[in-house]
Amino acid sequence: MISMSNAIFVLFASILVFSMIPGLAFFYGGLVSAKNVVNTMISIFSICGIGILLFISCGYGLCFSRSHFGIIGNFHHLFLSGVNLMKPFGTTHIPLGVDIIFQLMFALVTPALFVGATVGRMKFNYLITLVCVWTLVVYYPLVHIIWSPAGLLAQHGLLDFAWNDFLMDRLVRL
Repeated sequence: MISMSNAIFVLFASILVFSMIPGLAFFYGGLVSAKNVVNTMISIFSICGIGILLFISCGYGLCFSRSHFGIIGNFHHLFLSGVNLMKPFGTTHIPLGVDIIFQLMFALVTPALFVGATVGRMKFNYLITLVCVWTLVVYYPLVHIIWSPAGLLAQHGLLDFAWNDFLMDRLVRL
């Protein structure tokens, strides 16, 4: 059974994370010289567009599907094929689609954070290549290791209390 109050709360949290993206664009745009403002803002918004495509196409499967040695998932859910978006997720009973949106927001904002270090130092096409490679090689495996039930930390019995279903279930009961 789906809990609408939990789903609305997670959607609200997703909106707050999504609002960080234009905030980052204006923040980094204000820190650079006048000739790099537009480049900085376009870089951040372009990275977010590419991040959406990467996460939907292969990122969800690499992060949250069956594991290869607890390090990375697989490609069984390309373009979210075979994923029931209305299926209740975990003990919080939110729809899986809502959880995917929540995870997508962090997959967008994380690579956008390091644009400020590359402003004026890197060509746009190299930045896009760096973001794609970094996301596939670093971000997705780390998400799988830390938050996936099939990840390396879960295999060793470790819990991340930032997104732990057991803790969320206890908080809902209080």
